[in-house]
Amino acid sequence: MNPERPALRVAIACGGTGGHLFPGLAVGQELIARGSRVTLLISPKEVDQQAVRGLANDFDIVTLPAVGLSGRNYLRFVAASFRSWRAARHAFGPQPPQAVLAMGGFTSAPPVFAGKNAGAVTFLHESNTIPGRANRWLAPWVDECFVGFAATTRRLRQKRATVTGTPVRPQFSPMDAVGARAALGFNAAKPLLLIVGGSQGASGLNRLMVGALPQLTAALPELQFFHLTGTQDYDAVKAAYEPLGRRARVQPFCSEMELPLGAATLTVSRSGASSLAELAAMQVPAILVPFPAATDNHQLHNANAIVETGGAVLLEQQSASPQSLAGLVTELCDNPGQLQIMSAAMARNHRPNAAAEIADRIMAHVKDRGFASATPATPRPDHVMGTGKPEGAR
Repeated sequence: MNPERPALRVAIACGGTGGHLFPGLAVGQELIARGSRVTLLISPKEVDQQAVRGLANDFDIVTLPAVGLSGRNYLRFVAASFRSWRAARHAFGPQPPQAVLAMGGFTSAPPVFAGKNAGAVTFLHESNTIPGRANRWLAPWVDECFVGFAATTRRLRQKRATVTGTPVRPQFSPMDAVGARAALGFNAAKPLLLIVGGSQGASGLNRLMVGALPQLTAALPELQFFHLTGTQDYDAVKAAYEPLGRRARVQPFCSEMELPLGAATLTVSRSGASSLAELAAMQVPAILVPFPAATDNHQLHNANAIVETGGAVLLEQQSASPQSLAGLVTELCDNPGQLQIMSAAMARNHRPNAAAEIADRIMAHVKDRGFASATPATPRPDHVMGTGKPEGAR
């Protein structure tokens, strides 16, 4: 082990989706800045593997076997969970972590129990208003839960639940839109619509947007488009935008989401909690199209929490049409004053100290257990994450 690294060791189980991984990265960065050694436990999925490339100098990164519950295939789920638990124990080795933080999903449970077996303090973060099945089951077993929304606390069987918000990485802060557009290769003076369905894409949203393109390009001839499709629909969506030339950019995934968010005049987005936290941090007004098949319809509940503050408008996929989406985008883009009001309202949903609050609680528990605790420290230069901001960004 690097002798410069401190005694405090924290494992963060955050694999499976960007909604679990990126908040986990934010907490990990905060802990590293305080002098802790952080291990990220991720899944074999490409979204995880791509997102952590280049982070090996900051984090210890361990890939665990995938764990998922599909239908009633409980035997396969139990077997996969046991393999993941055993792999986590092996990864922890002779110096296991003193704290384990689970960011949600069934991939989080085996590392939590491996950590408990080793005497670690354990934690769970639930970012959605409606907790998922895995988190509802896991909550009573951890020492403290952290939640993104106050309404979530009564839905978890855990007395120690702290409202922290959902952490975002430090680079997510308001940018100069002109500089961000120029950095992405767009016309810096013209408005930009960002369409994003989450780290794994959104076929229903992609179809709506492709259908809305003819009406939008006619009504808003200066509007530019940045569409993140996911891998499944990439070719078809890219082909639909090709007649627009440099007015449009289509990618399956973006590892530096702060740039397109900083460039956006308006966003059309799913309403995963992590995506909403990033929108709030960057003060981007949004049209939210919740994923209708999300467990317990939690994306609709997430969206309503933001819509009630005035930061976004809701468009439910079941009743939406390409014409209604195009009309809504046109109405908002033609009303800069309304977009400014929405931007200010979106900002009020941001919890800028979420990662710091979680780190505070982890370190307090570690100290109470009598473990050696790292003292706050100035990050070494090689542990400072780049912001990815363009020149002129705030």
